[in-house]
Parts: sequence; C-alpha cells; structure tokens
Amino acid sequence: MLTQVKGLSRHFTEESLRAYLIGRSARRGNGCLIVRGYGERRGTHQKLAGRAWAHIAAYVVFVGGYDPALDVDQRCGVPDCIEPTHLRQVSRAENCRTRRRGERCRNGHDREIDEATGQYRRVCRSCNQEAQRRWRERQAAEVAQARARYGRDPG
Repeated sequence: MLTQVKGLSRHFTEESLRAYLIGRSARRGNGCLIVRGYGERRGTHQKLAGRAWAHIAAYVVFVGGYDPALDVDQRCGVPDCIEPTHLRQVSRAENCRTRRRGERCRNGHDREIDEATGQYRRVCRSCNQEAQRRWRERQAAEVAQARARYGRDPG
C-alpha cells in the first residue's frame, strides 16, 4: 500500500511511518492533529517522509484503502491536519467544489460577496485597485525616464 504514495521514502514501513507522523505532530484544542513538515510555513499542506504529502501518508497509514486516482481532503479545512477522522477521499471535482474561500484576502481586507453567485469574490477589489495604482505609477515613471533620455520635456 505504501508504494502507491507518490514521493514516499522506501525506508518506511507502515508502523515506522505511523510513529514518524505521530512524533512530528501536535494536537490542537479544536481536535486537529497538526503536523510539522519541512518548511517554516504553517497553515499549508506539509511534505514529510521523503517528498510525500503528509495528509496522504496519514490517510494511507491511519485510514487505509487509499486510491491514487482520488484526492485526500481534510473535512476540517485545515491543510496541515492529519487527524484520521478529518481525512476522506473524494474526486478532484468534489474537492474543488467544496473548497472554501476565506472571509479575508491574504492582505487582510474583507472579501465582498458576488451578487451573481452569492459567494465571496475571487479577487479582492481593494488589492486590485492598489495593484493597478502601482502599475500606473511604474508606467508613468518609465515614460518619464524615456522622455528624459531623449531630452524631451518630462511633462
């Protein structure tokens, strides 16, 4: 069964992988079993045990019945959770359909609800306006540089 997990080190047996995952994880108050992977980033999917995704390896070891054609999804929505009761296998379409957008964008702005779909907008308007303003400033600076280079009036 472990041979079906892409990127998993060959040195692991089911028992040693189970002990490895439990040793690198910590229980949170909300019931999630959070794993510490290779990177410093928290709140993202973690890689462990070679180059395998931790939640997939946990599904194989703790739950069993892994089908490589399906995605392993966390019911709790926490990407670095490996709690066996939170893991399930679903199709790629179902996984994408149930994915949630946060109430805030990555810069902390409140997301607006799109009237057409009733869901949060994919693009934050505040961030988009700020990006457009920075782009216009860069373009104006490039034009001013080009005019100064050819001896023209910068205005």
